[in-house]
Amino acid sequence: MSVPAAFLTVIAIWATTPLAIKWSAIGTGYAFAVMTRMMIGVVLALLLIALWRVGLPLHARARRSYLVAGVGLFGGMYCTYWGAQYINSGMVSVLFGLSPLITSLFAALWLGESALRPARIAGMLLGLAGLVVIFATGGTLEGTRTLAGMAALLVAVTIYSITLVWVKHIGDDSPPLATTAGSLLVATPLFTLMWWLTGGAVPVDAPPRALAAVVYLGVFGSVLGFALYYYVIKHTEAARVALISLVTPVLALMLGSVLNGEQVTARIWIGTSLICLGLALHQWEMLASGRIRLRR
Repeated sequence: MSVPAAFLTVIAIWATTPLAIKWSAIGTGYAFAVMTRMMIGVVLALLLIALWRVGLPLHARARRSYLVAGVGLFGGMYCTYWGAQYINSGMVSVLFGLSPLITSLFAALWLGESALRPARIAGMLLGLAGLVVIFATGGTLEGTRTLAGMAALLVAVTIYSITLVWVKHIGDDSPPLATTAGSLLVATPLFTLMWWLTGGAVPVDAPPRALAAVVYLGVFGSVLGFALYYYVIKHTEAARVALISLVTPVLALMLGSVLNGEQVTARIWIGTSLICLGLALHQWEMLASGRIRLRR
């Protein structure tokens, strides 16, 4: 696949993933939907490892990386699916747009990276301002469940950010596909256990759209999307990679509105704009300071 095609494919996958999460749980239950997605993902990842002869390293550092990534995947994804029941699908993508800002903060505190420069702090504050605007929004975002859903998504983003920094701290050099497969091997039994503890119900008449969304997420959202993302990182400029996290929240909001009839108020757009502006300032300052380097 050409680099431009991979770049556009990653944007398409990330922009449609929140809506697919929403659809996959309708008629099946969020616990069953996420468990089935992970099962499909782990089978596909292992098949790709076998076909491409990537290998699955099992040395001590790799095992620690799989464990941390798998537990983080479980915690973050479970909170995401639970919270997505109560908020618009586009908001899932918007809140996940905060992940680079949160990751940078934890990297500064844990890894000693110089992330707390004035421009980056300004970007974080803009993201925080956008978050405040969104939380203050009335209309469709009123109600305890909606606030709980948004809080669950913020917990998920925080878990993902901590996991990313922790995995970087471990310093495992296993291939990305191996790390993906190892984390899925750890996470899938945890998702299965949670599905069983929440009733273990198997949907009898699951809507075709829900089943299609589960398969889509298992194939593209859990495996191929990440593989293409790493491919793009390796073969394109950092500035272009940064555009992915800026474009996908806006596209996700539009898709949710058009395909799922979700109401996007003016305040949501204002909050989203502030988050994207803060993310842009943060990312471009990192580029200017030379902190983002790509392997050629």
